[in-house]
Parts: sequence; C-alpha cells; structure tokens
Amino acid sequence: MSGPSRVAIIGGGFSGALQAVNLLRHDGPRAVLIERRPEVGRGTAYSTPHPAHLLNVPANNMSALPDDPGHFLRWLDAHSLGGGGPFVPRATYGRYLSELVEETRRRAPNRLEIVQGNARSLDLADGVQIKLDDGRRIEADAAVLAMGNLPPPAPDHLDPAALATCYVSDPWAPSSGSGLDSDDHVLILGTGLTMIDAVLLLQAQGFHGRITAISRRGLIPRMQAHPTSHARLSEKPAGEVSQLLRRFRIRARAIGWQTAIDELRPFTQAMWQAATLDQKRRFLRHLRPWWDVHRHRLAPPIAQQIRFLRSVGTLKVAAGRILAFAPRRGSVEVSWRPRGSGDVQRLLANRVINCTGPESDPSRSTEPLLLDLLSGGIVVSDILGLGLAVNSQGMLLRADGTPSRSLFALGPMTRGTFWEITAVPDIRVQAWRIARYISNAHWIGWEGL
Repeated sequence: MSGPSRVAIIGGGFSGALQAVNLLRHDGPRAVLIERRPEVGRGTAYSTPHPAHLLNVPANNMSALPDDPGHFLRWLDAHSLGGGGPFVPRATYGRYLSELVEETRRRAPNRLEIVQGNARSLDLADGVQIKLDDGRRIEADAAVLAMGNLPPPAPDHLDPAALATCYVSDPWAPSSGSGLDSDDHVLILGTGLTMIDAVLLLQAQGFHGRITAISRRGLIPRMQAHPTSHARLSEKPAGEVSQLLRRFRIRARAIGWQTAIDELRPFTQAMWQAATLDQKRRFLRHLRPWWDVHRHRLAPPIAQQIRFLRSVGTLKVAAGRILAFAPRRGSVEVSWRPRGSGDVQRLLANRVINCTGPESDPSRSTEPLLLDLLSGGIVVSDILGLGLAVNSQGMLLRADGTPSRSLFALGPMTRGTFWEITAVPDIRVQAWRIARYISNAHWIGWEGL
C-alpha cells in the first residue's frame, strides 16, 4: 500500500498509545491520538493510583517495544524504581507509557497530535471524518480503533436505578467502598482479576467487613511463578483447540502447570485461527473459564494477600448463579443458587460491585461510535460475539465481508480473530505490525527510544 498521510487513532490507552509510538518509530504518517481521559497511555488498566494494584506479569516481559525487550527495565533503573521486585505497580507502568508517548512527540515534533475528546461517529464519504461529541471534526486518511475493553454490562435481573448507591458499576471507582463500615457485607459479581482489584481497593479504603464473590464456577486466578527450565516446544502442537485441556494436564504433570501453559504462548494464535468455528465454540463453552484462570495470573504478593483474606473469612468465594436482586432499605437482598444444588439461598448485601468482566459483543455496547459503525455496516461483530471482525492484518471487515483499506482495529476488540490479544506481550506485537503495514516500513530507527 502507498500509505496514508494522516492516521487517526481512536483510544489512547495502552493499545492506542503504542500504535502512535510505533507509527512514528517506523517513520510513518502523521498521527492524531484521540483519548477521552486527560492523560494518554494509562487507559483503565493503568489509571489506578493504588500501589496494591500490581502488574500480573514480571517487569522483564513488560517492555512496550517488541524489538527492545529491556526497554521497561532500563526505564525503571533510570527512575530508581527497579528495586521493588519483579511485579511493579500498574500506576508505575502507566507513568512509563505516558512518558514514552511524550518522548516520542519530542523526537518527532509536529507529527503527533493529541486530542482530548470522545469520538461519536465516523464517516468514510471523503477519507475518514470523525465527529467528537462536542461537535469537533477530525479528518484523516485512515483510522485505527484502539478502544480497549468495553465496560461490563449490568447483570441479568439487576436494575441499577432501583439499587441506587448500593450498586457499583465501575469496580475501580474511588467511591466503591465509601459509606461502608465493618458490619457491612459486600457482594462482588465475578471472581476473576477484576474481583481481585475490587477486593484490594476495598481493603485500601479501610473496609474490614465481609466480602462474598460469586461466579458460575467460583474459579479465581492462579498465582504467577518463576518459569522452570525444560525443552521448549519447537512447533505448534497437533490436535484441535478443544483438546488443549487434556494436553495441558499431561504436560502439567511433567513440567508444572504454569510452564505448561506458558509454552503454548507462541502458538496460541495460530491454533485458534486454524480451529473450526465449532471447535472455537466448544472451547468457549467448556474450557474458557479454566484457560482464563491459568493464563491470566496473579503476582505472588497479591495471591498471598487473597489467600490470607480467604483463610480468615474476610473473603468468601462461591460458585453459583444469581437469580434476583431485591432492593431493601440501604441494602440488597440477593437470591442465588449454589452450583450443583437445587436450593435457593439469600444473602443481604450493603453493596453490589460488578466485576463480571468487559462486554465482548459490540452490538450490546453503549459506545456511540461502535453503534454508529455497526448500524452503517462499516464494521460488523465477529461471528463468536467476542469483538469486531478483522482479517489477519487487523483490517476491519465490512458488512459484506470485505476488508476496509482505511480502518483497522487492535487490542481486545480483535479477540475473535486472534483470541490471545489482551495482554501486553501480544498487543505490543500487534501494534508494531499494524504500524509497519500502514507505514510500509522495512526497518526501525530511533535507537534508544
């Protein structure tokens, strides 16, 4: 491709910030980065100010630049932040990303514009015309959707208005624990990584009451550990995606479960793309929860804290299905059925926090831009309902199935095509590749960035 002269990047969290940085590193087109938050690079994941919220991946694998694995470690040393152990606070990583963007702007003056605003609609009649919700318009030749994870939907049977302040839709909200005392009971919906964040935030805010977390299977993320030495896989394992669990169990007995799942990382995307639609659906229906808790793990200090809270009874994790929410004066009566039981139990919660995870189906999103694109047939949801349909180059597919030459997507919204595309090691490579494609690049300069 000859390449556009100006690219708009919608979303300035990790994915969008890395896209802008890589476009400039590849001597690509000018870029305009559109972000609703006052600071780019942080997004939801790295905006948390609480030191208890740590990265779940060791710092030595968190470089934002795939061609420079030691970049983050050098940054930590340069800022005298490298002595706190391998798992650093997410706020520190957010600072690293923000400074990387600013350093990129300094090295390439007048080539990166940052616009604070919220994209509301997009038109392709004459190039790419993006309208912000305050009426401003941004023109470009191409656009990249880097919108990260969508907010979680309200659970079934729950009316946020009826529960009023007893319901918290944003688990990272600074006010999630306000007004609670030690006799109160908090119900967390979901038992994944977001639940862990919510528990840590409640503890940081001084809440010492009871916490109950409920999900369908009651699974929580496992603890990260140091890798062990073994003969690594040299090629993609044979068999379909739905056989992963059986193969994983066999390998786990030989080399440990963490190493067994880590050795699949170089092949996961290829295995996913080679799978049939039926195989993918069976994996999502039966194996996804087990994959998630083993693949997306906790930093050891966090895992130990959660283990302690469970041991003393502060945190209870349960498997079951929520049936109903009934508002009471200053509380919520929750009816639920434990997994494997026909009995209905009830609990009284003073606060309900939604940690069910991001919405994956764009058609159920409340984002005006996504709804505008979908209604116009400019983009479509992928067939699995995991995000937007893209091809292997990250080009968004139109309603007729053809790829757009001017619209790209990266990050979690491309999960349906790539599956393993939510962690830093995967997104940094994707952003790098899309930047190279747009820039028609064959080399990387800017030594030391």
